[in-house]
Amino acid sequence: MGLDGSQFETFKARSVFVTGHTGFKGSWLCIWLHRLGARISGYSLEPPTKPSNFEISGVRELIQSHHEADICNVEQLTSAIQLAEPDVVIHLAAQSLVRESYRSPRKTFETNVIGTACVLEAVTALGRPCVVLIITSDKCYENHGQNWGYRECDSMGGQDPYSASKGAQELLVAAYRDSFFHPERLKAHGVKLASARAGNVIGGGDWAPDRIVTDVVSSLIAKRPIPVRNPEAVRPWQHVLEPLAGYLMLASRMLESDSPSYCTPWNFGPMPGDELSVRDFVGRFIDFWGGGSWENVHRSDQPHEAQVLRLSIDKAVSELGWKPRWPVEVAIERTAAWFRRLQTDKDSMYTACVEEIEAYADAMAQESSAVHGLADKADHS
Repeated sequence: MGLDGSQFETFKARSVFVTGHTGFKGSWLCIWLHRLGARISGYSLEPPTKPSNFEISGVRELIQSHHEADICNVEQLTSAIQLAEPDVVIHLAAQSLVRESYRSPRKTFETNVIGTACVLEAVTALGRPCVVLIITSDKCYENHGQNWGYRECDSMGGQDPYSASKGAQELLVAAYRDSFFHPERLKAHGVKLASARAGNVIGGGDWAPDRIVTDVVSSLIAKRPIPVRNPEAVRPWQHVLEPLAGYLMLASRMLESDSPSYCTPWNFGPMPGDELSVRDFVGRFIDFWGGGSWENVHRSDQPHEAQVLRLSIDKAVSELGWKPRWPVEVAIERTAAWFRRLQTDKDSMYTACVEEIEAYADAMAQESSAVHGLADKADHS
């Protein structure tokens, strides 16, 4: 099926407005959308890290309209969205770091909650049919430390400012959907609104501070021990292309269907049992890198972070037909290989990203062909 196959062909020639396009996930999403033939408009602050995948992979050249502005500037945001006349809005712009939320709690709430309200106000002012997908986080759930995965219907919460802001973001989306964009009144407003929650995303080009891949790669390159703050914490690690495929699949279905069932929250995480502790994650990364070491730098006075967090993906699997294609071992191996390539051939990183996307698309195509083959066999048996 490949990149231009039937799975995502609905994006060809579509106008897609992406907030946070200069960030890690946003830059990968823009590369994928460009390969699908979409017309991309981006709205974000300048790249949040130096280096950044946005710059190293030349993503700016793929964007039809590039805006650098604050997500809370509703006038500029509204103007940019009206200029784009989007068929799809994918809202990724966020303050996405737990530890930064302790340092800047008000800014975290402003960006994540008020910024989302500004996006939805701009969509309201747009006055045309479109799909709106708000990307939040697995940390939106009220975390009880349970071993089973949180479901879309579970309570929102958050002990730290970041998690609380993501729970509040989901409540905001639900309020706008029920009050202004109710799917049962779609003919009146034309806006299909959903939210998506993903786990801990890894991949090439992630240099965000206080993130595990950043700590691991920078330490390995410098040949010093990797500092690990919370080695026993269990996280639902996944390659960046896993949730992006989920977002694209959901948005595609929403473009093609008026069913209210899509205008709801969705989890995109790894398969059950495919989570790892931070200790095991770091150990596997070191193995794929070819050497290195780590040290436990846990402190009793460090900011609170949840010890266990798992997502239930039953809804996405059964209702969307989405599921993870790359186990956590593959995700770590590919992430390590991307950063290894950067050390020796830094001018080829756009090609490296495209090759990753093509490999993932091929995995999707092979699985789809196998499923259809089984169905055909059953029909003729």
